Amino acid sequence: QPQPQQQQQQKRHITLDLIRKRSEHNECLVSTLEEIALHQEELECIGPILGRTCGKTLRILLLQNNVIDRLNPQDVRPFRSLEYLNVALNNISVVEGVSHLEFLKKLDLTLNFIGFARLEESVDCMRELRSLKELFMVGNPCAVEPLGSSDDDSNTSRDG
Repeated sequence: QPQPQQQQQQKRHITLDLIRKRSEHNECLVSTLEEIALHQEELECIGPILGRTCGKTLRILLLQNNVIDRLNPQDVRPFRSLEYLNVALNNISVVEGVSHLEFLKKLDLTLNFIGFARLEESVDCMRELRSLKELFMVGNPCAVEPLGSSDDDSNTSRDG
């Protein structure tokens, strides 16, 4: 049975070559990247490389339409300046690893698998996100309208 670290290494994660390929707009300088779009790359996890190369400068991380099943706290920890994280259309069932992202303003979790069973755990993880203004949860099992509710908007806006 592989250890958790070994399992992550076996998963398809962000590589330095992929970062360089997607940073052409920044003359392939990865250490100063503020934004990167890594959508539709069949990524299963973030991995350690993105955080090591541009974790301090990255403000926008677009990871929609991959197969990421969790936001590993170790992988997300380096992104101190992150303001927008888009992980829509992935396989996430619980929000974790984001509680320290003090500048995160927008979190898109549209069309994942966040259900009622682990919703409280997800909310607890996001509770410390003081800068969060926009949270998108449309299309998750927990965003299904309860019986008797007439509120059509599953998006949540929060004023700090």
